Amino acid sequence: MLRFEKWEPNVTARALITISIPVLNEADNIDALIERLRAVAAVNAKYDFEFVFTDNASTDETFQKLAEIALTEPRMRVFRFSRNFGFQRSILFNLLEARGRAAIQIDADLQDPPELFSEFLKKWEEGYEVVYGIRRQRPEGLLLQLARKAHYRLLRALSETDVPVDAGDFRLVDRKVIENLRNLKDRDPYLRGIIASIGFSQIGIVYDRVERKAGRSKFNLPKLVALSLDGIVSQSTRPLQLITLFGFFASAFCVLATVAYSVAYVFAFASFPRGFTTLVLLILISIGLNAAMIGILGEYVGRIFNMTRGGPIAIVSDRIEPVDDTQAQRMDRA
Repeated sequence: MLRFEKWEPNVTARALITISIPVLNEADNIDALIERLRAVAAVNAKYDFEFVFTDNASTDETFQKLAEIALTEPRMRVFRFSRNFGFQRSILFNLLEARGRAAIQIDADLQDPPELFSEFLKKWEEGYEVVYGIRRQRPEGLLLQLARKAHYRLLRALSETDVPVDAGDFRLVDRKVIENLRNLKDRDPYLRGIIASIGFSQIGIVYDRVERKAGRSKFNLPKLVALSLDGIVSQSTRPLQLITLFGFFASAFCVLATVAYSVAYVFAFASFPRGFTTLVLLILISIGLNAAMIGILGEYVGRIFNMTRGGPIAIVSDRIEPVDDTQAQRMDRA
């Protein structure tokens, strides 16, 4: 009989922890970010760290700054994409490049505190494979906050898995989770939901998100709406089921209404005024519903098309990685 034992992190062997940072036009935040990452690494001296940056084809001096810092920071690895492949692909590529026993993803804008890494690692030591941050407060308008809360709860209601609410991509994932992500075929991944659907033990830590100090947010309202829609269609087929149910009930109602009107007309139970306005409104409502439903169907068809088309997650145009002694010896012999 095969026996499977739960793997426990061996902290005495100085486990390597990957800090995963996707960046896009964050030149103004790089220096402060590196300073705080170094401070957190010093506090958690029983671990080794690597800082993996994926630059989504920044148009400012982000890559140049990272290249300069990498000259004196051997823990840094930097991958610059040939074009902007999107935020979620950037995160996925970063995680798949991680060498650590666990990886912690954090944005470069420092709205999520790197100092929370210590709490994440404590929970990981306790045996949790996924540790995520729960945003108790965030510095943005009330309307946008309400929209985000509605999105998270709608996504959870429609999803076939238990997706955490009020949680972004600030999280720690164990190596087992990363290896399962390698089997992902989705070219438009929604990683928050995918990681939740993989399973394993998960726990959230509540924190307050702070205001961005430098640079500009890359997510305006249309991009947030697109991300929300992407999350819903990637996590569940229930919208399709709801369309089917709506179509069934609408058809049943139309049949019953037709029978009722026909009976009333034949037996002259009632006379019906000719209502042009009513007819126009019904037609407009019908057109709107049909357009919305076709749009939802199109989202699913589009995802199928992208998956069948295949292709890499991202294309790297430049990379910066430290050269160890073995690699240096091979380069000298060449």
